[in-house]
Amino acid sequence: MNDQLSNLVGQISLTPYQAIGIPIALLGAVFLSIGAQLQHRGVSKVDGTHAVGAKSGLSMGQLMLLIRRPSWVFGTLLLTLAIVIQLVSLAFAPLIVVQPLGVVAMVLTNVINSRVNGIAPDARVRGSIALAVLGIGIFVAFSAVYAFERALSEEQLLFIMWLLAAVVAVVVAAFVIFRQRLRAMFYIVAAGTLYGFVVTITKVLINRWQSNQVDAFMILCLAGLIVAALLGGYFVQTAYSVGSPDLVIAGLTVIDPLVAVAIAITVLGEADRFPPFALTGLAVGGALSVIGVVLLARHHPQTLR
Repeated sequence: MNDQLSNLVGQISLTPYQAIGIPIALLGAVFLSIGAQLQHRGVSKVDGTHAVGAKSGLSMGQLMLLIRRPSWVFGTLLLTLAIVIQLVSLAFAPLIVVQPLGVVAMVLTNVINSRVNGIAPDARVRGSIALAVLGIGIFVAFSAVYAFERALSEEQLLFIMWLLAAVVAVVVAAFVIFRQRLRAMFYIVAAGTLYGFVVTITKVLINRWQSNQVDAFMILCLAGLIVAALLGGYFVQTAYSVGSPDLVIAGLTVIDPLVAVAIAITVLGEADRFPPFALTGLAVGGALSVIGVVLLARHHPQTLR
């Protein structure tokens, strides 16, 4: 039993170098939370004075007006800083360790949004957030114990890029065809999925850069990252116009890491050493976190248009 415990501790222990990524990721979550609140304020003001139908997405004119709103600009700067900090944390620690820590932003954003709007979250909202956090915690716990990193082959990299292309095609088609009927959850899920690819591709770029693998594949990855980041950013801004900031951040901080870790497990084979009960744990944790976000969308006091 002692030998088994020692082996388990050896598997989940981070090196001092890797552990530096944890406080860095937590700092990024703080900036993410504050930046989201400020961006939401800017989008709400523009949407309130120049509304053209939020459900159909922000117009080009509204996007241009956003850059004139100090709150939106400052929020964007904070979010940019949060992204830079997240990239730094990925350079230190594995993705499955630092990426889910963004769930801290969900809790902070809920607290900030409640104070700003003077609306105290009721038991259902608090329970929904707790369920989402619990689910992410279970998901990360099993991933940290059993997942392991492998060298990424060119075939796997191309497969990831094809997956991204398929996701982009699907969400763009859905937006064009059903844009008049889409609600906040579509934009949140779409943005979270795209950001999951952004994080995965960013980790790939960092690893290839650190191993001096600078080639045409890095250019392909960078192009895909830019497309996914821009499209995801547009969906986030539209989600702010039809939903509350804590709901948006809740969806992103749950869906983003789930997608990123799912890609690492299914495409990169990082779950090959998972025993059956650990795979079950991943499924349960992911399901709980998704259910928590769905319940938050239903019970949030700010009515979704």
